[in-house]
Amino acid sequence: MSKSTLTISQAAQALGVSVQTLRRWDQSGHLSAIRSGQRAHRHYRRIDIDFLLCPLFKVAWKWMLDNPVDPVSEYYCPDSMIFKARLSKLPLALTNQPALAEVVPLIVAITGEIGNNSFDHNLGNWPDILGTFFGYDINKRYIVLADRGQGILQTLKRIRPELQNDRQALVVAFSEIISGRSPEARGNGLKFVRQVVTTNPMSLFFQSGNAQLWLKEHEATLEIINSETYLRGCLALIKF
Repeated sequence: MSKSTLTISQAAQALGVSVQTLRRWDQSGHLSAIRSGQRAHRHYRRIDIDFLLCPLFKVAWKWMLDNPVDPVSEYYCPDSMIFKARLSKLPLALTNQPALAEVVPLIVAITGEIGNNSFDHNLGNWPDILGTFFGYDINKRYIVLADRGQGILQTLKRIRPELQNDRQALVVAFSEIISGRSPEARGNGLKFVRQVVTTNPMSLFFQSGNAQLWLKEHEATLEIINSETYLRGCLALIKF
């Protein structure tokens, strides 16, 4: 089974509800299941579960679609100075959760890496809405970052013109050593993000264009799938 889907039991555990509740939600359309196999077993898209567990993730997702909604001012950072100012408040918010003490610097580091990339590699080249979406819920333990920039593929094609699609670009960005010069440094930064996530109690969803990636602790395998939904720029959900 793909990392992008969950069994009905896994989905019920993640949401803290019973399997019977999920069956009722499926019948009512509140949370539709995917049927597979001869016995039509119910499976659920992991991203649909994250929409329910992480409401800001869904807000950011809608902002990134072809017809974006207006940025939510509470979470919108139109320039890097505002992003860095808000990022500087994250450590204090995280230290209010004693159980997170050991990973606070790492959470802040990968959040800053992803967010700063949005500005460093779209400077003067924003397709439409500049800036980033940056929101979090410390009690629910997640952080969301999004931009409507050029995306990983267009960034890396400057030095890897042979790249053909978003999936290939994510593979390179998260796994291959690239020059440290701008704009290629974006890929090197994402390898740092991958190392942090896979060696600590956290997980990452990342999408650029129509390619989606999931990472979590102790999983060295890089699984990237094609999404039915195209998102301009980059979207990240960090859970810890």
